[in-house]
Amino acid sequence: MKAAVIKEFGSVENFEILDIPTPRPGFKEVLVRVRATSINPLDYQVRRGDYRNELVLPVTTGHDVSGEIVELGPGVENFKVGDEVYYTPEIFKGQGSYAQYHCAHESIIGIKPKNISHLEAASLPLAAGTAWEMLVTRAQLKINQTILIHGGAGGVGIPTIQIAKAMGAIVYTTARKVHHEFLTGLGADYVIDYENEDYIAAIQRLTDNKGVDIIIDTIGGNTLSDSGKILSQLGQVVTLVDIEIPQNLIHAWGKNATYHFVFTRQNRNKLDELTRLVETGKLKPIVNKVFSLTEIGKAHSLLEYKKGDENFYGKIAIDTE
Repeated sequence: MKAAVIKEFGSVENFEILDIPTPRPGFKEVLVRVRATSINPLDYQVRRGDYRNELVLPVTTGHDVSGEIVELGPGVENFKVGDEVYYTPEIFKGQGSYAQYHCAHESIIGIKPKNISHLEAASLPLAAGTAWEMLVTRAQLKINQTILIHGGAGGVGIPTIQIAKAMGAIVYTTARKVHHEFLTGLGADYVIDYENEDYIAAIQRLTDNKGVDIIIDTIGGNTLSDSGKILSQLGQVVTLVDIEIPQNLIHAWGKNATYHFVFTRQNRNKLDELTRLVETGKLKPIVNKVFSLTEIGKAHSLLEYKKGDENFYGKIAIDTE
């Protein structure tokens, strides 16, 4: 099978498209013909070596799969050959989705939504799965709660807005002005132009200084320390960003705040819930660009540096055909 392989960590030039052996499914595993995958920040972080201590070279990265099952390993009970599935491969296992075939344990895969393509489905498992983990599993978002989502036009921000609205929340988000109409169309109640407006002042104004119940951090920086300034009492902050430098959380202390640090876990139940949202029209995948497997370096550059497209939003899908 063809796969995009990294023999050395570093630049996008380090990808090699190679013919490597097709994996064989083990106990409770299925072999999937990968029809599409997508690009996430985690992918270029792996490529450049941010997690070099977690991996052994050579590595095939990639954390989204949409395809169909072509072979069952012994003991598989819940799927059959021909089922169309989607999922996030187990992170840091070294066998990612930038390949034509992939093996996965049946406990982490779900049936692909019937009303979308493989390219669209491949944009969902990691990003929308992370959104579900942040909103449902960790923050336990409730109807009529207020939520601020940083980076609403990003790969995680887009499904987070939609899932939050499906759960009945009042949604505030930050984005460039050019994306405001698009995000309002997805369900955001208020969009703040972070380039020309102080989001802290905007939230204080929009909430009559009450603050928001939940803040979703997809951007890092000073978000954790600043969040306490605009949280309501007993508010929650959920972040998916790596945190290396301690931040001053004195403002959150006065709010009796709770902080959640999320590293996405894989499970079928979460995917089943996402499938229901997609098939009922409450969650729409947004694929902005499509590249071939041989263009994987170009796709990484676009997401990592936004070269030539400062107004890019949504996900980049990879056609592995």
